[in-house]
Amino acid sequence: MQSQRRTRRWRWIVGILLAFSALVAVGVRVVMARAQPILRARVIETLSARFKSRVELGELHVWVADGVHVEGNGLRIYELTDPNAWEPGVQPLLAVGEFRFQTALRSLFREPMHVDVIYLDGLVVNIPPTNDRQEMKDLRQRGRKMKMSIVVDRFVCTQTKLIINTVRASKPPLEFDISDLRMTDIGPGQPLRFDANLTNPKPQGAIHSTGQFGPLDEKSPRDTAVMGDYSFTNANLATLSGIAGILSSTGKYGGTLGRIEVQGQTDTPDFQITVSGHRVPLHTEFHAMVDGTDGDTYLDPVKARILHSSFTARGKIVRIKSPPGHDIELDVVLGKARIEDLLKLGVKTDPPIMTGTVAMKTKLSLPAGSEDVSNRLELEGNFHIPAAHFANEKVQDKIDSLSVLSRGAHRAAQGQADPIVTSDLQGTFTLRQGVMSFSDLHFLIPGTRADLTGQYSLDGNTFDFHGLLRLDAKLSQMTTGWKSILLKPVDPFFQKHGAGTEVPFKISGTREAPRFGLDFHRKDEHPKEDHLTEGHGPAPGTR
Repeated sequence: MQSQRRTRRWRWIVGILLAFSALVAVGVRVVMARAQPILRARVIETLSARFKSRVELGELHVWVADGVHVEGNGLRIYELTDPNAWEPGVQPLLAVGEFRFQTALRSLFREPMHVDVIYLDGLVVNIPPTNDRQEMKDLRQRGRKMKMSIVVDRFVCTQTKLIINTVRASKPPLEFDISDLRMTDIGPGQPLRFDANLTNPKPQGAIHSTGQFGPLDEKSPRDTAVMGDYSFTNANLATLSGIAGILSSTGKYGGTLGRIEVQGQTDTPDFQITVSGHRVPLHTEFHAMVDGTDGDTYLDPVKARILHSSFTARGKIVRIKSPPGHDIELDVVLGKARIEDLLKLGVKTDPPIMTGTVAMKTKLSLPAGSEDVSNRLELEGNFHIPAAHFANEKVQDKIDSLSVLSRGAHRAAQGQADPIVTSDLQGTFTLRQGVMSFSDLHFLIPGTRADLTGQYSLDGNTFDFHGLLRLDAKLSQMTTGWKSILLKPVDPFFQKHGAGTEVPFKISGTREAPRFGLDFHRKDEHPKEDHLTEGHGPAPGTR
C-alpha cells in the first residue's frame, strides 16, 4: 500500500511539473508575443537616444526554443546630413534588410552578451564624403557609451553593398556589390578580417578576396591600413563593347585606403578586338596604385605580351560622371614587337599585310562611353619599321621591281625573279573614330624614297595616300633601247631636289587590293608637301 501511495504521489508531482512547464511555455510565448512591440519600440528608443540619430526598425521577433532566437528587418540608422547626394531622398548611414542570430539562454545574463554568429542580408553601408566622416566617428563614440555590450565572433553577410561617397561633384559614388562577406576578429582597436565573394559588373566575372582592414583611422580614413589577396576568374570581356575574351587575374594588395598598392597578372588566351575578328593570347603583369576612396587607378607599369610582341604602358584610369564609366590615358612604348602581331590584333586582313620588327611610342586615350572600343580608341604617336616585308606577293613584286628600276639597273634575266628587298617605314600617326591618319609617312627601299600623307580605316574600306616619289635613276635610265632615247629630253622636267626622278603618286583601293598610280592632277598641291623632305637630305643612294 505504501509503495502504491508513493507511486501515485510521484505521478502527481510529474504531472504537476509537466503542466507547470506547459503553462510556463505558453506564458512565455504569450509574454513574448505581447512584449515584442514593446521591445521593438524600446530598441528604437534606445538606439536613437544612444546615437542621437533617427532610427527605423521594421519588425523584431524574439522567441525561446533551444536558446534565444532574434530576427528582424528594416533597420536603418541616419545622421544629420545625407551621406549620398546621388540617390533621391535621405539615405541612411547604415541599413540592414534582414538580420537574425541565436544564443544560449544563459548568455542573456552575461556581461557582455556573447553571440557566435549574426546573419545579415541586404547590408548597405554609406561612407560619407571625406569632410562629413566626423559623423561616423561621433556615431561610433556614442555607441560605445551604451551600457549593454555584445561580443560577436562572426558576421555572415549576403547581398552587401559598400558605397564610398566622394566630395567632387563630377565623381559618382564608388559602389561595391558583395554577394558573400564573412568578417571575424571584430572589436575596437584591431583589424577586421574578411573573406568576400563578389561579382564584378564590367567586365562581368567572379572576384574572391581575403585580407584584413583597419583598425579605422578616424581622423584620416584614407590612412586606414588594408591588405589582402584576390582572384578574378571567368571575366567576360564581351560585356565591354568592342572587345571579347575570357580574362583571369590573380594578385595581392596592401597599403592604405587612399593608396593601395596592387601587384598582379592577367591572362586572356582568346583576347579579341571585335573589328579584327582575330583571337590572340594576351598576358600582362602590372603594378598599380589605387585610391580606394574614389576608385582612380594609376598604372606604373603594365608589361604586356601579345603573341611574340611585348610592350609597356603607364598611365591612369579615372572614374567620371558623364557618361558614367572610366577615362583611360596611357603612354605606350613598344620596344620588342612584330608588326604582324599588331596588325593581326587590330585589322581584318589575314594574313597581315606585312611582317617585320617595329618600334613605337604612342599616347592612348579611351574615353568612357557605350560605343564600340574601336570607335572610342584614340592614338597619337610615331613608329619605325626598319625592314618590312609585304605578305601580298603582288605588292612585294611591285616593290622589288620598283627598286630595280629606280636604281637604273637592268631587270632580272628571263625566268629569274627580281631580288627581294625590304622596306623601311617610319612616320607620325593619329587614330580617331576608327581611321588611322598619317601626317608624315616615309617609305624607303634601295633607290627609292616616298614621302606621303593619307589615311586608312581599320575596317579596310578607306585606303587613300598621296605623296612624292623620288628615284635615284632618271626616267631614261629606267628603260632600254629606243624608249630610253625618247625619254632623255624629258629627264630635266622630273629631276628635282637631288633626285634623278621626282613624280607625284597615289595609293588607293583597299588594304587587301591597293592600287598604285601617278597623281599628276595633284601637281599644284605638291609644293605644299615639300616640307616632307626638309631635314631628310637626298633620297637614299643619291650622289
